[in-house]
Amino acid sequence: MPIGQAAGGPGEEPSSPRPSTLPPTPLSELLVVSGARAAAGPPVEAKTVSGVELRAQHVVDGDLFAALPGARAHGASFIPGALARGAAAILTDEAGLAHVSSDIQVPVLVHDEPRRILGDTAARIYGNPSDKLQLIGITGTSGKTTTAYLIEGGLVAAGLRAGLIGTVETRIEGKPVPSALTTPEAPQLQALLAVMAERGIDSVVMEVSSHALALGRVDGCHFAVGGFTNLSHDHLDFHRDMEDYFDTKARLFVAESRVKCERAVICVDDDWGRRMADCAEGDVVTVSADGHPAQWLARSAHVVSTGVQAFAAERSDGRQYDVTVRLPGRYNVANALLALAILDAAGANTTQAARGLADVQVPGRVERIDRGQPFLAVVDYAHKPGAVEAVLATLRAQARGKIALVIGAGGNRDTGKRQPMGEASARGSDVVIITDDNPRDEDSSAIRAEMLAGARRVPEAERAEIQEIGDRAKAIRVAVEWVAAHGIGDDVVLVAGKGHETGQEIRGVKHPFDDRLILADAIDAALRSEVAE
Repeated sequence: MPIGQAAGGPGEEPSSPRPSTLPPTPLSELLVVSGARAAAGPPVEAKTVSGVELRAQHVVDGDLFAALPGARAHGASFIPGALARGAAAILTDEAGLAHVSSDIQVPVLVHDEPRRILGDTAARIYGNPSDKLQLIGITGTSGKTTTAYLIEGGLVAAGLRAGLIGTVETRIEGKPVPSALTTPEAPQLQALLAVMAERGIDSVVMEVSSHALALGRVDGCHFAVGGFTNLSHDHLDFHRDMEDYFDTKARLFVAESRVKCERAVICVDDDWGRRMADCAEGDVVTVSADGHPAQWLARSAHVVSTGVQAFAAERSDGRQYDVTVRLPGRYNVANALLALAILDAAGANTTQAARGLADVQVPGRVERIDRGQPFLAVVDYAHKPGAVEAVLATLRAQARGKIALVIGAGGNRDTGKRQPMGEASARGSDVVIITDDNPRDEDSSAIRAEMLAGARRVPEAERAEIQEIGDRAKAIRVAVEWVAAHGIGDDVVLVAGKGHETGQEIRGVKHPFDDRLILADAIDAALRSEVAE
């Protein structure tokens, strides 16, 4: 398939691009790499595959179709569709083998845990692409996206050809390509890396989620550098507890892990970071923006102008680099310091890389919406208690007026963070409007009730004015009207939780919704109203 071409019919999620120059892989080699066995179909000798796919609708001629057990159905039930699209072989487990027709015309490979071998299998099919690139992985709770964008900007400024794989988008030399997950499934990830290697990319920076580490999506990857931002309450619908969450993140750094990075760069500004630095093996570099003992420190951080700050990044050998970032908040000093230390560990020209950080903007991360209004309007992705607290503290430190916050919580996700999010919201703002985020399959009013309960835990004398407006667009309009009526000029409207997202998911349907566009429209309406008066 030509680079950039996507499989799938009308209305289907597009597949990732694939390389166009790799030779087919003999199935006999995959049996050796994976430890699978040939269990049905014709002999594997002289049989080859040229790609691998998890979704039957995206299979192309010559693919290995990985029919894995799923939450709702076994992938083996989609084998007929995969065969119709040209699958050359099947990989499944014993349960999947029971779905296979006795007269199947392609080889069937069976493994007790096919997901566990999928990463290495996909890497082999696509020529082990991470061995041809400098792969940089970023993990942690908050700051992964910002740090990844900063690293990409630094790589480009240092004269390298860069790729990025992240939450907001996947880019090859600044051009977006399709992406559905923070870290794609192993077949899509290895195909993407192969395309990047084929295009002559030098270095790739990738967000590595705890789901990706736990589910083996990054298996088969060779990380030259791994970075850790911080750890706070999140994803406890997936992990048993914070210890399990930490242990999963640690897979990028500990010796016994299959995906351990060669060089680790760890922010030690929280207890989890200091613990991560203690358990990481090999070449470990530490950074701190809060004055903890570390090999990289942030000195003399100060605000240059609204939303812009500068600091000196100091190495343990005394060398200093001037850094400017177009992002407010102490946590973004930490993100920028971590990014620069990672760039240094990756061998980039550190002086040039530091200059590149100044030009980086991150979609949906403390993103300013400027329509000529006399107040600050910001959209941010904060959707966990620590992140909400941090962004409010940042804006409070840089704005003399009042803060109107619009925030909700997602459905079908970690319910334990809703009340703490409500509490952080009411403690850090002057008016908080609890609204809907992505309710998904849950009752949106019940989600709001949990956040309201948390908000009301704050003593009345210390908490914000609390409103509840389920309609998110109306909630944004009301927040803008509240600030416009207040009229000081140093006030802030913060719309939090969805950031860069362009849809709102309700009962299985994703409706077009972009906080940035809705906020801009609300500001325009308020400005027109002022003119009319």
